[in-house]
Parts: sequence; structure tokens; C-alpha cells
Amino acid sequence: MTLDMTPEVDTKTTPGSRLPVFNKNMRAEDMDRMVGNAQRASNFLKAISHEGRLMILCHLVSGEKSVTELEELLSARQAAVSQQLTRLRLEGLVTPRRDGKAIYYSLTDDRPKQIMEVVYDLFCRED
Repeated sequence: MTLDMTPEVDTKTTPGSRLPVFNKNMRAEDMDRMVGNAQRASNFLKAISHEGRLMILCHLVSGEKSVTELEELLSARQAAVSQQLTRLRLEGLVTPRRDGKAIYYSLTDDRPKQIMEVVYDLFCRED
């Protein structure tokens, strides 16, 4: 007797959600992709889970800022701001640009902005 091991992802979504419904018979490739996506998402969430990094992203949503500007906005020492910027850079969330002695940071892509909008809606918006 042969078991049918042709796993599949049900492309329908969970009612009331944009999330897909996963079938227990998923193909190995689909499961591997899901695990890889979960790892990337986990690393992203860990990177933004620090209050200082979250505040840096809040400020960078409105545009590029120098390290000095971020120090002033956060009322933090240069070493602390640089440490958090390094983590955000390593995770690919911010991009540095040097102009003389000053280093400016901006968001690498739209993902941090999208997350900040959701965080704002969930925790900051006063209804």
C-alpha cells in the first residue's frame, strides 16, 4: 500500500483573514519555504523588539536622519544609538550613507514603515 504524500498548500484564506490555510499534507518544498519565511520573520521581529530600535525606526519613517539627529531625538548617547543602528543595519532594515564626517541612515525598504503603521494602529492611535 502506497501513501499519497503529495502535500499541498490550500491557497484559500482563513475566514476574516489574509492568512493562508495550510494543509497537513504539505509538500516538503512548501514546508521548507514556510520554515525559511518563519526564520526571516522571527529575525525581523527580534530586530524591532527593542524599544530603542523601534524608536529609531519611528524617526526614520519620516526620512533620513544623521546619527547626531537621532541622538538628540532619542535623548541617547552616541554609543547606544550606534549600537542599535548596527543591529538594524545587520538585519537589513536601515542603510547608512556617509557625507563627510556625518553618517545618515534611512530605511532600506518599505517593510519597517508597514510594521510601524501596524504598531501605531495597535498601540498608539487614540480612538
